[in-house]
Amino acid sequence: MFRLRLMLLALLAFCLGAAVPASAAVTVSFYSHDFGDRFPHAFIVVKGRLDGSGQVVDNNFGFTAKNVSPAILLGSVKGYVQTSQPDYIAKSDRQFSVTVDDATYGRLIAKVREWQDRKQPSYSLNKANCVHFVMELAEVVGLRVNRKSKYFKKPKTFLIEVRELNPALG
Repeated sequence: MFRLRLMLLALLAFCLGAAVPASAAVTVSFYSHDFGDRFPHAFIVVKGRLDGSGQVVDNNFGFTAKNVSPAILLGSVKGYVQTSQPDYIAKSDRQFSVTVDDATYGRLIAKVREWQDRKQPSYSLNKANCVHFVMELAEVVGLRVNRKSKYFKKPKTFLIEVRELNPALG
């Protein structure tokens, strides 16, 4: 009887231990998508688990025009923060990733909301496009960026520039 209780106690301890997350962290990955008819061309993917709450994080965010038309060449148009489908992400290029703590993740989401809540029209090809969006998110996670970059219309090249400005990204 004593052995049975000991085995049940060991089993219970094992099961409870398995329910506790081993490592909590959120990974922020920066993506680019070669130009085409689908948008956005620069976006982030966030995945992981928050340390404080244990909440699972699995989302993505990009900024684009609500209606992609020749009007974006003429001035500002309505913009919004968009999430992409898994197939779009799979066909895009992950340029680099960083791991962030809960506080940084909170600031990142606050910045995403700030872009979502911008006064309309909020999308401008020259001043507030998908690359400007990911640039600000890169700053939030502690990366150096070139705010005077000549690559604001070239998502992949811009993210390569960010990687070069941050040698720890490899």
